Amino acid sequence: MIEAPKRFFHSANRSRFNSLFSVSAKRILFLCSRNKLRSPTAEAIFADNQAIEVDSAGLNNDAEVPLSEEQVLWADLIIVMEKVHRHRLNLKFKSSLAGKRIAVLNIPDEYDYMDPALVALLKVRCAPYLP
Repeated sequence: MIEAPKRFFHSANRSRFNSLFSVSAKRILFLCSRNKLRSPTAEAIFADNQAIEVDSAGLNNDAEVPLSEEQVLWADLIIVMEKVHRHRLNLKFKSSLAGKRIAVLNIPDEYDYMDPALVALLKVRCAPYLP
């Protein structure tokens, strides 16, 4: 896969470069509160999908991987677990969200990491957003 080097292209130019060279991988960012259970599970189960690139982060300041503006700019699609996450994302990164698609899965924080019920739910709820 050809990808524009980050150091040479501003994100808008990188997107234009990638579309010219038919880069087809869709970049999906999964978000939850602390990046401990739901979003890392989503990242793990979709990591082997060759049609997408995945990453995950948390919206809390004490998250395992706190969300950065770089991650927001990188993503083609941002998938959040709850409506409150979309609200917090908009508050923290409003200026970086122009043109970004945000999907809410409505998955509550009641599952362990890689819980089979969570894995099944993520596969069903993410299906409409995957190539």
